[in-house]
Amino acid sequence: MLKVKFSILLVIFACAFAQAASIDDTITICNDCHGAKGVSSDSDIPIIAGYSETTIIDMLAAYIDETRIAQKSKFRHGDTQRPETDMVTIAQDLSEEDIEALASYYSAQSFIPAKQSFDAILAKEGAKLHENRCTKCHEDGGSSADDDSGILAGQWRPYLEQSFSDYRSGERQTVAEMQKKINKLSEPQINSLLHYYASQQ
Repeated sequence: MLKVKFSILLVIFACAFAQAASIDDTITICNDCHGAKGVSSDSDIPIIAGYSETTIIDMLAAYIDETRIAQKSKFRHGDTQRPETDMVTIAQDLSEEDIEALASYYSAQSFIPAKQSFDAILAKEGAKLHENRCTKCHEDGGSSADDDSGILAGQWRPYLEQSFSDYRSGERQTVAEMQKKINKLSEPQINSLLHYYASQQ
């Protein structure tokens, strides 16, 4: 009887170890584009450290459903000779358990703002614009993860610029209220917002 119980414990331990090793490998793959602990050093790749669990799960779900487009990208770290991939391909290979584990891991990391240039005058204009148009969903100047809308403050400006472009073209879907607000923004206003978010370092 003891031998049977011991064998069962060994199986449970082996399964738990395999699962842990698997998610560690998955995190490594994610970090090979998003940077160590999700802090990207590449301006076209978003910093995902510190995002809420809900935000990360929703983002991955959008890629799985292909309601969010995905650009092909080379790996930025590790074996950079690997073939290009994209977030749809990666997300669709994840299990529900993988997604929950990734959301838990990255939400526990610290968001570190990107060091980047910005125009102080445009940033000042963007601050006012954010307060008037965006703060309902993006609190604390876009720095709050608790609103489950991602973190804008300190995010890479080129990445956010591409995101705005994708929303305006309809290639990236969002809720109707958000789409309406984005469509009302002029290009100069978007540029001011981008410099405001970039200024928060």
